Order: sequence, then structure tokens, then C-alpha cells
Amino acid sequence: MIRQFELVERVQSYDPEADEDVLNRAYVYGLKKHGNQLRASGDPYFSHPVEVAGILAEMRLDTASIVTGLLHDTLEDTDATRDEIAGLFGENIARLVDGVTKLSRLEIQSESTKEAENLRKLVLAMSSDIRVLLVKLADRLHNMRTLRHIKEPARRKRIARETMDLYAPLASRIGMEKVKRELEELAFAELNPDGLASVEARLGYLRERGERLVPQIEAELIKTLKDGGLNAQIQGREKTPYSIWRKMQTKNVSFEQLADIMAFRILVDDVAQCYQALGLLHGRYQVLPQRFKDYISVPKPNGYRSLHTGVIGPLGQRIEIQIRTGEMQDQAERGVAAHWIYKQGGPSTDAPQYAWLRSLIDILDKAPNAEEFLEHTKLEMFQDQVFCFTPKGKLIALPRGATPIDFAYAVHSQVGDTCVGSKINGRMLPLRTQLANGDQVEIVTSRAQTPSPTWERFVVTGKAKAAIRRFIRMRQREQYIQLGKSLLDKTFHEEGYEATEKGLDGVRANFKQTTTDDLVAAVGAGLVGAREVLTAVYPGLKQPRPGSRGGGADVVPISRARNKAGKAGEGGRAAKEAGQIAIRGLIPGMAVHFARCCHPLPGDRIVGIITTGKGVTIHTIDCATLESFSEAPERWIDVGWDSVGEGAATAYTGRLKITVANQPGSLSSLSTVIARHEGNISNLRIVNRSMDFFDMVIDVEVADVKHLADITAALRATPAINAVERARN
Repeated sequence: MIRQFELVERVQSYDPEADEDVLNRAYVYGLKKHGNQLRASGDPYFSHPVEVAGILAEMRLDTASIVTGLLHDTLEDTDATRDEIAGLFGENIARLVDGVTKLSRLEIQSESTKEAENLRKLVLAMSSDIRVLLVKLADRLHNMRTLRHIKEPARRKRIARETMDLYAPLASRIGMEKVKRELEELAFAELNPDGLASVEARLGYLRERGERLVPQIEAELIKTLKDGGLNAQIQGREKTPYSIWRKMQTKNVSFEQLADIMAFRILVDDVAQCYQALGLLHGRYQVLPQRFKDYISVPKPNGYRSLHTGVIGPLGQRIEIQIRTGEMQDQAERGVAAHWIYKQGGPSTDAPQYAWLRSLIDILDKAPNAEEFLEHTKLEMFQDQVFCFTPKGKLIALPRGATPIDFAYAVHSQVGDTCVGSKINGRMLPLRTQLANGDQVEIVTSRAQTPSPTWERFVVTGKAKAAIRRFIRMRQREQYIQLGKSLLDKTFHEEGYEATEKGLDGVRANFKQTTTDDLVAAVGAGLVGAREVLTAVYPGLKQPRPGSRGGGADVVPISRARNKAGKAGEGGRAAKEAGQIAIRGLIPGMAVHFARCCHPLPGDRIVGIITTGKGVTIHTIDCATLESFSEAPERWIDVGWDSVGEGAATAYTGRLKITVANQPGSLSSLSTVIARHEGNISNLRIVNRSMDFFDMVIDVEVADVKHLADITAALRATPAINAVERARN
């Protein structure tokens, strides 16, 4: 355990102005509060806070951070209070200790929510002061160093997995590569001891060879640079076992195929010398293709700067070389701690290193729960990156596989919400196009645009997914409320009553709903039946009145549904006169789902089937699938098309079965006819081939059933097409 005077001397060695008195008082206070408490190792518990403070001193942090390290467990494990700490050490230190304590207390929560909730709290605490994260990383680092003392293997693995999944990436995001590497190695040793042993065995063999090889390579590199008039320091280093293992897994290569197990770092005085050294090396040795990366002109989001290159160097060895200044080296190892930002009045979150933190806060605002936030955050932290530019030259870092939608949300949430198209390097390209390094991206927006539910299928950033899901939830709720009101109005009207706000508010508690809108939305989603609400408001109506329609307004017996005289396609007036629920205007895929078995179109006679949690699925009256619902009449509802307020731009999918002659130009004739009649082919599938004919199924986007009928008639008149019929199932 570090003694009191040793800790003070460590801090004063890099910060002569450090407050010795407050450090001494914090040490004595922590020692007194923890008293005779012991750790799992049998050591005095206070040895842990002291070691955490020592790690923070190695990071060369300010006095407040060191004191926070000494006191970070006092609120959790002793009788100390926040007010007491504030009175003794000031409000600033009390706030930091409280921030770290809130995170630690979460360890008593259930396994299912603990990790997610922990990260959510951490991000909130970091948003006000990044030192909370630095103390937490030091705390986790010492806990990992002493992990072997925990007796339960399952608990050790859980802590190691949490470290690998969350804390190591967080350390990397703030540029603290030294801490990140140690956390990864300690977690790797616990999670995969066999893999560690395998890699270390191979490394041991290479070390025997390298004892002679490395000095020779270093000497030749120094000579090459000196001959070019450049004095530099060269350090040979070995990749860590975990980084080697991860590269073998991600690239699916063997140990022998790795080209950069040995790497060499060249330290020079300034940026100009970095490029001078690069030129000398590339002029002397053969460059390995696609291994050059310039992180000086385009730094990583965590502020990391360096030149990376791979060459076939001295003695014919494939080696990786990093070229940087001393300042860059300090930044690479210590990250945000290297800036000493607290000596000038506190941290500034405007720096590029904090862009990712602002992104996490945006995700936090949009995620409905901690688990979803954790999912999106892992997406943000674990993927390799590509660097793209706005038309004005601003750099945007994105995960590999990102699309223009991800780019738009990275620029601003409003840009993402209103995105309608993208220009990549001056060319209009689809929104699902994957971006590459160096792409210039221009986003085309429209005030009339809203996020599409289909975007979630191809976006990769957590921020984009969270924003799209939030929009879908909001619009889905609106749609469920709209549909629920229609169902309730119809059900109450059939019995001669009106669905009033007062009546619904009186029974919402019966259905465990917080507000009236929640109850109405539950009806629209199919979680609560409209008839159930009616009988709750009017208990005397549990039995259907004589002459009522099948015992409930939302019941449509199959025999009557298929022989219904009224036409559902005559517009909004016909639908309302028939007592039907109008479904046009509800967004497909949210409150209303069109059945893929029959592909209903405006003008078709239709019926709705309530699906729990999904709203209403629309089928045509003659759909064979309806037979499977004949034993559940309570799930049937009368629906009709309402064209009021809808423009002609809405497209629906109609499916056709077509037999085409096997001759040149047949497919061209088919597509030409559909295009002339303003249809659009969205899918085409050949189901049967023969010598003379092809049978295919085509999905065509049309306005209504008449539009599809016109296209069908035109296709039947085409010589190259033998037969056309509408596909029903």
C-alpha cells in the first residue's frame, strides 16, 4: 500500500502547486472511515482507494481527482455522507465522489439491467465532468489487477466481460491507450486463458529470434534516417497478446500471416520531421500496399495523431512503423489526461475528443430504456471507422459500413430526420450506399420528409438507430390512438352510446393504463378489445343486446363478410355509411399491416384482423388465409378504404402471375407496358422455366385495384405474354 507521504510526493513531482493539506486530510479521512474493512485478498480495504489514487497520479491528474480516488468508496461502504465530504473538502470533490458512487452502487442490481443502467449513469456523470470517467477507469483497473482474489469464477468472468465490452472501449475513446491495453490484457487472461497461453507460446519463440533481430532492424532504421539528415529515437515493441488474438479472429488469418507482430515507433521533434522520416523510409524500402494511414492530417476522434506505414524493411522483414512527435506520443498514451485541462478552470467538452460523448448523450435522449441505450452505444464503440467530409470540409468519423443516413444524423438530428437523398463525391446515390474513406457527402433534405421505418435495416450507428426508433414509436403511438378511437367510436355507436373521455378515464385503471390515451392506444394495438372497454364502462352490456351485430361492433363473421353487399372501395362516404373503420391515412407497417398473402389494394373488398401488439392486418374478402381465423370472430373488424385527404402519390403493391414467351425482348416488352401505365416493378421472381415459356411472379406498385386491372389488360394484349392473372396467395 502506498504510504501517505509517498502519494503526496508523487503528486507534487508533476504538480508543485498541489494542495498538500487536502491530500493529507483525504488520506487520513479515508483511512479512518474504512477502518478494519478487508478486501477479498485479505488486505486492508483502504489499500484499494490508495492504489486508485496512485493510478490517477500516474495519469498526472489534478488534486481534486486524486482526492476523489481516495474517497470514492466512502459514501458506499462507510457511514460518510455527501454533506460531510462537502463540508470537509468542498462541493466540487463531493460532486465527483457522488458521481462515482452512483455508478458503484449499481453493482447490487439484477444482472439483466445492471450493465445497461451502469453505462447510462456513467454517461450522465461524464457529461458534466470527464474526471468521473477517469476515476472510474482507475477504479476498474485496480479491481482487474486484483481479480484473481475473487473466489467465484462466474463473478470473475462477468467483471472481465464488462471490462472488455465497456471500460476498455471507453478508455480508447478518450485516448488512454495504455489503460485500454492493460484492461484488455487482464480481461483476456480471465475470459480466454487458453487463447492467451497459445499466443504467448508463439510470441516466446519469436522473442528468441527477435533478441538478435530487433537491434539489427533498429540500427539500420537509425542509419537510414541519419543518412537523410534526420536524428530520431526508435523504439521496437511487441504487439500485446490480445491485439494479436483479435487481429487473427477479425481477419481470419494465422499467426504466421500477421505482418505487424513487431512494430517500431519513430519519435521526432515536429510534424515536418514526421513527413520527412516517412519520405526517407518509403524511398529506401518497399511499401506494403494499403498499410499507409495519415492520422496527423486526419486525427482519430479521440485526438490520436501519428503516421502509420508498413514496409518490407531491414533483413527482408515485414514491419509496421509509427512516426510521431513526443507530444503525440504523450497524447497517444494518456489521452485526455495529457492535456492537463483542469489547471485552466475545468474541462472543455467542445474538443474533438468529446464528440463521441455528445453523440452518446443524444442516444440517451432518444433511447426509451437502459438496455436499448446499451445496444446503441456498443454499436458506436466497437466498429472500425471511416472518415468522410461535408461539402465545407468538416470531418465526420463513422463506423465502417455507415450510410448517408448515418452521416446525416452525425451532422444533426434534424438533417437525418429530413433526409431524402445524398450526393457522394458529386453523384446521386441510394441512401443505403456504404461510405468509404475520403468520401465527400452532401445530404439533400426536405421539410416534408420523415424517417422511414425501412432505414433501420441498413443504418449502423447507434445515434441513427435510436432516432429512427424514437420516431417510429411516436408515430406508431399516434396511429394506434387514431385506430383505437375509431374502434371505440364504432363499438359504442353500435350499442347506442358515445365513447366519452369521462367514461374512458373512469375505467383506464381496470386495464392498468396510466392515461386515457394509453388506453385508446392499447385498443388500437390489439392489446385491449374495444368490446372489453364497452362492458367496463357499461357493465350491464356484458351480454349482447338482441339485434346487435354478432355481440360486438368489432366482430365480422366470415360468412357475412364474404357476402357483404356494400362496396368498400367507393371512398370515404361508403366506408362511413357502412359503419366501417377507414384505414387509408394510417401508415402501413405501423398501425396497419397489409397481408402479404393477398396484397389488398384500394378498391378491393377488405376485412381487418386484430393482431395483438401490431394493430390490424388487412386482407381481401376472398383471401384463403381468413379461414384460419373463423374460430376467433372477436378478432374481425369491419374496415374500408377512405380516400379523403389522400393524394395519388401513395403506392400499394399488387402481385401478378405472368407467363412469358421464352424469346428475345419478352422481358423488355413486359417492363415497357408496365412503365407506360405508370406502374413500377418492385420485385420479380421466376418460379418455373421451360423450353418455350417462363412463369414469373411480379410485384407492381400501383395506386389502386383499377390501376392494376388496366396494367393487367395491357399485358394480356402484348404478343410476348401468354397469360396474366392476379396472384392471391
